[in-house]
Amino acid sequence: MTRRSAVLTSVLATLLSAGIMAAQEQAQPITVFVAQKIITMDPGWPEATAVAVRDGKIISVGSLDDLKPWLDKSPYKIDRTFADMVLLPGFVEPHGHPFIGGTALSLPLLTYLPIPSPYCPGFPGVKTRQEAAAKLKEYVAQAKSPDDTVLSWGYDLIAMGGQHLDKTMLDTISATQPILVWDASEHFVYANTAAMKRYGITKADTKINGVMAGPDGEPNGQFLGVTAAGRILAAPMGELAKPAIALKNMKYLMDLSRKNGVTTTSELDFGALNIELEQGLFDQTFNNPQMPIRCVVVTDGAAMTAAKGDQAIPFVQGLTKKNTDKLIFHGVKFFADDSFLSLGMVMENPGYIDGRQGIFLTPPDKMVETWLPWWKAGFQINVHTNGNGGNRATINALEALMKAYPRTDHRFAFQHYGISTPEMARQVKVLGGVVSTNPYYVYARSEFGAPYFGADRAYAAARLKTLLDAGVVTSMHTDTAVAPPVPLEELWIAVNRFGLSGKVRAPEERITLDQALRMVTIDAAYTLGVEKEVGSIQAGKFADFVVLERDPHAVPVEKIRDIKVWGTVSGGRIFPASEIRP
Repeated sequence: MTRRSAVLTSVLATLLSAGIMAAQEQAQPITVFVAQKIITMDPGWPEATAVAVRDGKIISVGSLDDLKPWLDKSPYKIDRTFADMVLLPGFVEPHGHPFIGGTALSLPLLTYLPIPSPYCPGFPGVKTRQEAAAKLKEYVAQAKSPDDTVLSWGYDLIAMGGQHLDKTMLDTISATQPILVWDASEHFVYANTAAMKRYGITKADTKINGVMAGPDGEPNGQFLGVTAAGRILAAPMGELAKPAIALKNMKYLMDLSRKNGVTTTSELDFGALNIELEQGLFDQTFNNPQMPIRCVVVTDGAAMTAAKGDQAIPFVQGLTKKNTDKLIFHGVKFFADDSFLSLGMVMENPGYIDGRQGIFLTPPDKMVETWLPWWKAGFQINVHTNGNGGNRATINALEALMKAYPRTDHRFAFQHYGISTPEMARQVKVLGGVVSTNPYYVYARSEFGAPYFGADRAYAAARLKTLLDAGVVTSMHTDTAVAPPVPLEELWIAVNRFGLSGKVRAPEERITLDQALRMVTIDAAYTLGVEKEVGSIQAGKFADFVVLERDPHAVPVEKIRDIKVWGTVSGGRIFPASEIRP
């Protein structure tokens, strides 16, 4: 080597070394969170006591000794805030509704079950039609103006005796104050005469599917099913969607989610009301630096087609260009049959004991035709399906899609999957589907459902063990406002399968705590298509954790839902639950 070359080499080495040192100096120091125990949800590295975080992401997890190679090379600080607590990956809600759920829970409530609040004691619940009527009278008396519509949410048709409300009953509460009662399934609405007059409901509206008529042919105040409910709710929901109201309601639900350890939520019906309006609401809510929750947004395929026509698919594809670390657009959703709560779901032979018929929101002969363009475009398809008739039709449609246009890793997601059979679980596995089910169908609905379609099917709702045995990736959700976002209670239901009576229902469908934890962390993330970013405490993922005051493995399974959530960590920032404020 010549002297000149040696000098150049030395200069380059010096510059390179200086550049590396400068980069190290500019990088944020590492924060090491030390905990009594860290449950990683990584099966090959399941537990730790320290996790290193930089720039909002995990760089290493293990013991302090395991982290030493990183700490020897970079400035760092040890944070012992959680030294006596337990860290898990932040809980993931794979089927949520920040706008509709937040709106419902913020309304005057008529729910059968207690509903928690993020700020104060929750709603205790009403148990009978008479108690609901008395509470509704209180809400009318509290109205600021006699012209204001009193819109309440949560009347539970099945739990409160199975009798629909109507205008005659509601007119006894007030003949002049407009009253709307939105039921717990979110698929039924009841109106008094004053409300129907305010919103222009006439005899002509009885031609709409689900707008019911009385003996005189006039609307009787019952709006049954999503189409009919949409007719009467369009105007009041438009008012509630105004940013000043909607943003507050969305914050309410996100604060409740955060209080219960959720760090990633989802919206499974984006665009059903107003695409541009909802875009603004979600942007302001989740791209706010102070919001410690991420959101995966799944678009309503039918609503988008109605709004955009031939441009629906390109429009939804374009939404992904707006993705950020906090707001991720991914996939589309469609509906098969109706609701579990209202017993509008489709049940196969022998059907319902009382002879009622369920409702297909997408007729089986239209499913493939409707879903195929989105399937060919590469979208993950999610389908709301509840009864075994709905599940059967959806499985058949998936099989037809695969035959028409085979795909791998499509993650066609059966959402809710309430009543099913072991044979269905095997078919879902063979076809490459995944399932996200609602465990509250066991706890809060099974004992109400038994008189309508039999104990065997009702108690075996949400077949978690059967799905796992078949090898189906399965997650759990709450579908708020169907149930409040309380993942620890979901775990409690999954491992115990208690009904409201306290009796264990279909005990062979119980699963282990570790299996249940996967369903609200890594497998929930997988269902949403974001498992590379969240769901486990693993190098390269966002530093999103839930902080528990006790180890779920160290308490009796009957006490899991009683564990206190101290707070969350989102992107490496600590958010104590005690600091949640309106």
